[in-house]
Amino acid sequence: MLLQTLKNSQITDNEISELMISQEKVAHVQSNNPLDHALLVLIKSGYTSIPVLDKQYKVQGQVGKAQILDSILGMERIEMERLHEYFVSDVMTEKVPRMKKDETFGKALMLSINHPFVCIEDNDGAFLGIMTRRSILALIHRHLEKI
Repeated sequence: MLLQTLKNSQITDNEISELMISQEKVAHVQSNNPLDHALLVLIKSGYTSIPVLDKQYKVQGQVGKAQILDSILGMERIEMERLHEYFVSDVMTEKVPRMKKDETFGKALMLSINHPFVCIEDNDGAFLGIMTRRSILALIHRHLEKI
């Protein structure tokens, strides 16, 4: 019933650009950044995962706190002193959900099921921003309140 209600409200026809957080406001790192820098960005931003971009602002992947901490886990302790020995490219995930800015909300909803954010790109693959699972849920909530 909920799915039918959402289909009837035409929410899935909305373009995602209205829900996007622009790239100027998105914390990110580059693949050649050391892991200590990436961990600092993650901690300061409050995010658990952020996009990895190249120098042309194209998405290379994503990196998260769990990946970084996993790389410095020793047998008996976390070896923080090893953070500077690794780079983002050593631990990042290259598979990252991405969409074009003119695609519909329906696709974003499907991608967000398994990912905390979806990277938004232009037609040339340049990073424009992200759409978070939170923004998707907020839009659904607003539509359901109107019913």
